Amino acid sequence: MTQLSALGKQVPTPTEPSTDILERFDNPRPGRDYTIRFDCPEFTCMCPITGQPDFATFTIAYVPDRHCVELKSLKLYMASFRNTGAFHEAVTNRILDDLAATVAPRAMQVVGDFAVRGGIRTIVTAIHGDRSLLGPGQA
Repeated sequence: MTQLSALGKQVPTPTEPSTDILERFDNPRPGRDYTIRFDCPEFTCMCPITGQPDFATFTIAYVPDRHCVELKSLKLYMASFRNTGAFHEAVTNRILDDLAATVAPRAMQVVGDFAVRGGIRTIVTAIHGDRSLLGPGQA
């Protein structure tokens, strides 16, 4: 069993994102393809130019290989972007890169659905690995 440092403990919200926040545990069914999906409807970051907050719903879907991401560490990681300046495209791709580096999934998709700003809604989709494993409606 993997040692988890945040689960079951009071942990302050990190002030900036880092892969060090993310934790993983062994996949209980590594021989089976199955999809894990997280919906994160309270994501915030900052516009890197104006400093104004950007709000988004992130959907993360992945087919694990040997490891799964631990949920509390994901919550802390997502909250750590609160005061980070990043364009929508950059933050979505960073989340994908960081999660893929942590769990090395067979496939992963991260969708950032950003709230309307200036009359335009932005949806950014980033994919890692074999998109056909993600199933219909995911890729």
